[in-house]
Amino acid sequence: MEDIGGNDVRGYAKLGKPRREPPDYHHQSNRSAFANLSPPLDAYNAVYLAFVLGGAGFLLPYNSFIMAMDYFKVRYPGTPIVFDMSLVYIAVAFLTVLGNNLLVETFSLNSRINFGYIMSFFTLIFVVVCEVWWEAFGTATSYTVNLAAVAVVAVGCTVQQSSFYGYTSMLPPKYTQALMVGESTSGVFTSMVRVVTRFLVKELRGSTIYFFSVSVSSVATCFAMYHLIRRTDFIQFYIALCERAKTRITLEPTEDAGLIETNDSQYGVLKIQNSPPPTETALSFANPAYEPSATAPTYKVEDVVIRGRQSISTSSVGLSTMKRGLQARWEVTKAIYPYMISICLVYFATLCLYPGIASEIISCHLGNWMPILMMALFNGADLIGKMLASSARYWTGARLVRCSVARLIMIPLMIMCVAPRAHPTFSAEITAFTFSLFLGLTNGILGSVPMIQAPTKVDDRHRELTGNMMTLMYMFGLAAGSLVAYFLEKLLSPVEKHPCSYMILPQEVTPTIVSLTTTSKMLASTEGLNTTLDSLTTTTSMPSTIISTLMSTYISTVNSTDF
Repeated sequence: MEDIGGNDVRGYAKLGKPRREPPDYHHQSNRSAFANLSPPLDAYNAVYLAFVLGGAGFLLPYNSFIMAMDYFKVRYPGTPIVFDMSLVYIAVAFLTVLGNNLLVETFSLNSRINFGYIMSFFTLIFVVVCEVWWEAFGTATSYTVNLAAVAVVAVGCTVQQSSFYGYTSMLPPKYTQALMVGESTSGVFTSMVRVVTRFLVKELRGSTIYFFSVSVSSVATCFAMYHLIRRTDFIQFYIALCERAKTRITLEPTEDAGLIETNDSQYGVLKIQNSPPPTETALSFANPAYEPSATAPTYKVEDVVIRGRQSISTSSVGLSTMKRGLQARWEVTKAIYPYMISICLVYFATLCLYPGIASEIISCHLGNWMPILMMALFNGADLIGKMLASSARYWTGARLVRCSVARLIMIPLMIMCVAPRAHPTFSAEITAFTFSLFLGLTNGILGSVPMIQAPTKVDDRHRELTGNMMTLMYMFGLAAGSLVAYFLEKLLSPVEKHPCSYMILPQEVTPTIVSLTTTSKMLASTEGLNTTLDSLTTTTSMPSTIISTLMSTYISTVNSTDF
């Protein structure tokens, strides 16, 4: 019985006739050894679609909180709720991805992804039922509860995100791009759902309940799709390649081992001797299947693959394991550091402006719809950018770093859309919309290409680790950007004079028409005259000349009545 690579299930590699290999053969990727095998097909792009949903699934909870900002701003007026949620999420996410990166060898990939989905799913259910529907807590307590819910969601979603990037790093590059398209799809989807629920349900709290309910259902759908595709032949083929690379060992001549059964004539015999080598060599293969009469033909040992050996991901954590882990991370860093720097700078600039500063831009014509439209434009442009990133041949590590540094100019430009508060430098809505589109488009392209290209720069055995390390730098950029955004929000002075105050028109007061009978009775005394004059003064805004004429008329009426 053999596996897909032609290996016996007991863990031995079949030996072929000896052939001369190029000198750098042992540096080649393990994947090249399987170039003659046709991997299973992704029928109907089902796996690609599942990873799009996977990318959407781990950002849906966070996007749900952010897109419901209209509800939270009404619930907690005068508080920096958007900044607080963003900062809490990113800070907790950074610590979580750091821990996940350290423990990536301890827990299995599937366990980590399941853990993330379960935490996100039940936290969203708690928020929609206890917080939005029942309103079980007071305002102050509710504020803290929501921030705690965001923190829990951050743990679950970040474990998912880091694990998914490690997952897709073991697959062809387009599946990493599918994951990033899913992230942007999540933003576009939540924006559309929020707009639709606001239109269909006029009551703000009711629309928010429906909005979060859709988010919960979407997370459940993504979870189901993940489990439908993870056991497919396509996934198992590529996972097996990377696991095979992890289990390759290097044999030193001083070791003594017997690795292959000598009773089976179909397999060669590996002998490693401690004694000084004879005139030929100490390492030899004898394969009676090819040369029955030969006593001990010699071959060069390249490597030995033992399928039965436990991989690093299931080995015990000890000092030697930690040392190997640190060494592997250093090797990966040397290979992909331009991509790590690039993705960190991209998301640093993005989080400096979105969603915090973007939600502070005021429109005198669009009112409360302005932040919703700003975020919808950003998410739409981000999705387009990540779809364009599929053709990434133009980009190199150096170009990515240069463009990421140049993109930092967007920070002062968008700040000028909100500062100074009373009269922003760029007050036109079209300017803010243009900046939001550019920010989203560049975020999509420059944020996707490093994640797609980085795993191709390392050996197969380091692909999952590369995905986790890229996610670590991604989260570091998010955390730093959120801290700077919070600092910028504190620097912006509070609104003393609303920039739209010039458009607030004076209320038009309708004059009170007093009946003739009532007027006659009121004019029967001087007290009635004074009351009438006070009534006219408070209920009309007539010019002073008209008021004087009326006074003369009323006085004449009183005199004629008395006499």
